[in-house]
Formats: sequence, C-alpha cells, structure tokens
Amino acid sequence: MTASKINAQARSGLLAAQQDRGNIAPGSQDPAPTFGRRRWVGLGVLAAGLSMIVLDGTIVGVALPVLIDDLHLDLSDAQWVNGIYSVVFAALLLTAGRLGDRLGRRRMFVIGIVVFVIGSLLAAIATGAGTLILARVVQGLGGALILPATLSTVNATFRGRDRAIAFGIWGAVIAGMAAFGPLLGGWLTTSFSWHWIFLVNLPFGILILIGALFAVEETRSSDTTPGFDAGGLVLSALGFGAIVFAMIEGRTLGWWTPDAALNIFGFTWSTAAPLSPIPVVGAVGLAALVLFVFWERRRARVNRSAILDLNLFSISTFTWGNLTALCVAIGEFGLLFVLPLFIVNAMGLTTLGAGLVLAAMGAGAFASGTAARALSERMGAPSVVLLGLVIEIVGVVVTAFVIRPGISPWLLALVLAGYGLGLGLASAQLTGTVLRDIPTEQSGQGSATQSTVRQVGAALGTAVIGAVLAAGLAGGLAAQLDNVPGIAPAAAQQLVNSTSLSAGGTIPVLRAQGVTGDLGANGPVAAAALSAGFADATRISMFTAAGFLGVGLSFAVRLRSRSDSADHATKSRAGA
Repeated sequence: MTASKINAQARSGLLAAQQDRGNIAPGSQDPAPTFGRRRWVGLGVLAAGLSMIVLDGTIVGVALPVLIDDLHLDLSDAQWVNGIYSVVFAALLLTAGRLGDRLGRRRMFVIGIVVFVIGSLLAAIATGAGTLILARVVQGLGGALILPATLSTVNATFRGRDRAIAFGIWGAVIAGMAAFGPLLGGWLTTSFSWHWIFLVNLPFGILILIGALFAVEETRSSDTTPGFDAGGLVLSALGFGAIVFAMIEGRTLGWWTPDAALNIFGFTWSTAAPLSPIPVVGAVGLAALVLFVFWERRRARVNRSAILDLNLFSISTFTWGNLTALCVAIGEFGLLFVLPLFIVNAMGLTTLGAGLVLAAMGAGAFASGTAARALSERMGAPSVVLLGLVIEIVGVVVTAFVIRPGISPWLLALVLAGYGLGLGLASAQLTGTVLRDIPTEQSGQGSATQSTVRQVGAALGTAVIGAVLAAGLAGGLAAQLDNVPGIAPAAAQQLVNSTSLSAGGTIPVLRAQGVTGDLGANGPVAAAALSAGFADATRISMFTAAGFLGVGLSFAVRLRSRSDSADHATKSRAGA
C-alpha cells in the first residue's frame, strides 16, 4: 500500500470521526476553514443584511391600511404590494444562488445591498400603486441577491458545532425579525409616515455595506461547469410569477368565468370571453414549472451549468425539509398578511397598536430561538422543529377561537406570544436541518433552493390566505349586515363590496363618522356588523393557515425519520 493511499485512508477516517463528534457536518468534504474569529464578525454583518430584507418582507403588512388609504389601493393592489416582493424573491433566488457560487458570495451580497437600498428609495417616493409595486420589484431583486449569499456563506465558513450555532443565529434572525417587523412598521407609520418604513433602509444599508467590505470573507464554488442557464431563469420566473398572479387576481378577474376585464400591455381580455384569464395563466405557470424541471435535467445531462441541481433532492433530509418549509411559510406569512388588517380595521387599533400586539410574536420567537440550540443538543434539531410546529398550530387555533372585534389587545398579544414561541423553535432549527447533508461546494444552490421554497411559500401564503380572506369577507359581511334593520339591500351590498375591496378600510371610516354619515343612526351599528364579519373571515383564514402548518408538521415527522437514519448511517461508517 502506497503512502498516498495510507494518508487518504487516514484522512477519510479522521473526517468520519469528526463528523460523528459533530466537528464536521455530514456531507462536508473538507475540514473547517481557517477564517478565525473574523468570521463571527462577518456573521453579524450577514445577520444584519438578513434582518433588513426579512423586516421589509413583514414591515409593510402593518402599514397596509395606511397605504390603502393614502395611495387609494384596492385589496388586489394591497396583495401585490405585499406579495410581489416574495414573487420576485422566488423567481430569482435560484439564479442568484448560482451566481454567488460562481462569481463570489460576498460580491452578490454587496450588489444586493446596493440594489435593495435603491428599491427602498423608490418605494419611499412612490405616489401610486404602480410605482410602489415597481419599487417592491426592485427590492425583491436586491433581496434575492442577499439572502442566498448569507446562507451559503454561513454554510461555507462554519463547521460542526460552530455551524450549528451559526445556523441557529440565522434561523433566529428569520423568526425574530419577521415578527418584529410589524412593531417597527407601526411605530414608523404612526410617529412619522409610511415613507419611513422604506427610508430607514438607507442608513442601515450603508452601514451593512461597509461592514461587508471589511468583515465578510469571499467564498465561491470550485465548480467550473460552462454556460449560463438563461432558459431556467425565464421558465422559473414565468412559472412562479404566473401561479401567484392567478392566486391573487382570481377573486377580481373571476376564477372560471370573467368578472372583470384584464388590460395588460395594450391587450384586453374582456368580460365577454367564455373563460376567465385566471385558469389560463395558472395552467401556463404549471406548464412552465414542468418544463423547468425537464430543462434542468437536460442541462445536467449535457454537462452545462444549471440553476437547480435536481440531484440535491436525492438527499432525503433536503427534500422533506423543503416540503416542510413550504407549508410552514404559507401558514406563517398568510397570518402576517391577515392579522394587521384585522387589528387595525376590525379592532380599531392604530398601526402602532397593531405593531405592539404583533410584536408579542417577536418576543416569543426571540425567547425560544435563543433556547433552541440547547434544546437541539438534548432532543436533536428535527425534534425541536416538530415541537415548534405543534406549539404554532395550537397558538393559531386558540387565536382563531378567541378572535373577535372586542377582544382585549393584551389577550391577543398573549396568545400570539405563545404562537411566537413555536415560531422561534421551528425556524431556528429548520434551516440547518434542511442543509445538514448538502456538500459545501453545493451550498449556494442548496441554500438558494431552500430560500426559494420559503419565498414561494410566502408569496403563496399572501395569495392563498388573502383569497380565503376575500371569500370569507364576501359571505361573512353580508351575513352580519342581514341582521341590521334599516339598511336597504342595495346599500348593504355596496358596503360589502367597498369593505372587501378596501380590505376592511371602510370600517374605520364608518366608525369615525358615527351617526353623522350617510347611514345616520345605523352607521355605528353597520360598523359593528362589518367588524364582526371581518372577524369571521379572519377566523376562517386562520384555520386555513393552521391546516397548512399541520401539513408541514406531517412532513416534519418524515424529516426527523430521515435525519435519524442519516445520523445512524454516519455513525456506522465512523465505527467501521
């Protein structure tokens, strides 16, 4: 036996032993990098960049009632303002992750910060729905460059226990900032104006940019596969965008027969058409995603660069983890869309008051996120994810049962804090569990895929739960107004339509008018009835969100099973 073979076998045995002791993550092909203490400073900078884009994904939600009133948005516009950010994220994350692998992850992070800051400035000076939505597209592009760069850099620069700590911090930031966003949004909107929810990103972004240049190490993949997957980019963007468009616009344009005309790029789909554009657009989106899968397989066969390495899904923990993340994101982000509208419009709180109530989720998430690592050492990360999801589901169901227009803000905050405990546990450990078996050289694609799944879930959460809310409003508002005497059917239908289109914005107006409005003495009674109807629709939306979390829980059970099998196999190899 040659010395080289002896050294190779010794190194292989050392790696297996280190993996068994937790010093090197399964799937890693090299020992820990030698970036030293500087990498922890860099982690802080990456976490700050991550905080900025996660905050922006949720900070807008609590300001939506103000945006609707100031910019004259309807419910569909509001869904796009809230959801287009996630649509662009989902469409471009895979490409951004691949570019980071090839061109440098820090470089993509820096470019993303610059683009995101530009988008924030455009959003702050927006004067209508079109300009605000366009600005959110630019923000989504910047966020798509930032997010996979943060996760893949963590995956490439940390190993073993340090990697577990780093992933725990990354997940805690996701959970905490997502829930803290409404508080910051409420404070900025109430104390200053809605413009500041975007302007705050300018100084923050500049500081992160400086920190990245000095503290974040450049990493990249050694993969030299030729070509740029432009076809994959187009197909993935078309597929995700079309499906989310169909979900958001279905209520307005009609799910099967056309209820309203669609005007786009000079083309009009009239109401006289036999079929609504929604099923057509949805079918195009599904077809594009199917073609995307075949396209990526073909590029892999001919050894050309691909946005998505489908072989990653042969890793069972990666597959089941992503399915879990998709369903959980639909439930979580759907709640973050619906709750601010209910709290401000039906409960009558200010945006700051809504932010304070929703901040209880952030407090719970931070508290449990910091404890998640200690729990994962005792129970294992997949078991912590399961525990977190169970607590989340209980929290959502309890909230759905107690929710009503007159509910005490303190009681709602207390229940949401319990939900936040589960949110922190699940989010802090799910990311690391999904990526635990991904080889380092594929960390960009792996992290971008995981992030894409989460952003698809966020966009679908806004679209699906928003559609459920709209359907619930149509029935719930009418049912409540039927119990109000003295309001003519035509006037009642007008109230239902205006309240649905404004996402509840009619209710505060009626409440403020009192008996001096067009409805006279029936004004306060109608406002109370509409608030009750909004509560009914919110309750249906929350049960729907709990259903998605339940499906995610079932996938998490499989994830734990596959993770345990992988651990057993690793220990068996180390023992051999």
